[in-house]
Amino acid sequence: MVHYIEDKDIAEEVIKNSNKLVIVDFYADWCMPCQMLGPVLVEFDKNNSNVEVFKVNIDESQEYAMLNNITSVPTMIIYADGKEVERVVGLVSLEKLTNIVSFYNLKKED
Repeated sequence: MVHYIEDKDIAEEVIKNSNKLVIVDFYADWCMPCQMLGPVLVEFDKNNSNVEVFKVNIDESQEYAMLNNITSVPTMIIYADGKEVERVVGLVSLEKLTNIVSFYNLKKED
């Protein structure tokens, strides 16, 4: 299930304490590529129980977006063991997102 987060403290706590990969998607309701990425993330989430997916609306969580240096949406930050490992800016396909995450899931298993 894709989760929506507005509180930066909750987001940071989830990221820090998760034993899974975490994807945080920074988006805006007015952003067309963000709207197109939404269904990709839902489909990705259905097929990847080993990854937690969160969405942060930059208009509602401006401070958290600024803390993460978000200058363009959509921007997804992928975290492993509480640390940022990848930043993906722009619309990506389900296949590309799956390939990116698979790389980090394999690294976690090593």
